[in-house]
Amino acid sequence: MKQGLQTEETAGNDFAVVTVGDENSVFSNLSISLAEIRKSKGVIGYILRSNSSALVDLSETEKISQYALLSWQIEDSGQNLARQFSLGVPESTLVEGAEVKVLCMSIGENRLSVFMEKQEPPAWIIKRIIT
Repeated sequence: MKQGLQTEETAGNDFAVVTVGDENSVFSNLSISLAEIRKSKGVIGYILRSNSSALVDLSETEKISQYALLSWQIEDSGQNLARQFSLGVPESTLVEGAEVKVLCMSIGENRLSVFMEKQEPPAWIIKRIIT
């Protein structure tokens, strides 16, 4: 059963958490892993979403919509390129900008994006998410 929008801004912290909808076990496990990953100094934040739920934890709360749009565009572009070159369905996409990296992954019906500083290596994040 779907629930309404729930927003929680944690006092004393520099991030906001927004959840929408109900939970599934994979979503719950991913949210626990991402919360641990988020504690790393080089990780800016993450967006986790499924067909019925979403979780956002970003240090720059005023940029949530920008990060969400960037995440969606990366996922959409990755899928379009994979189709165009007959690569199958992409499991993950890594985009590196001048100052920030974005790792986008699909795990079942769940989509996640982890935003990190450029020097942060993504391999340990991928390993933590899939184990």
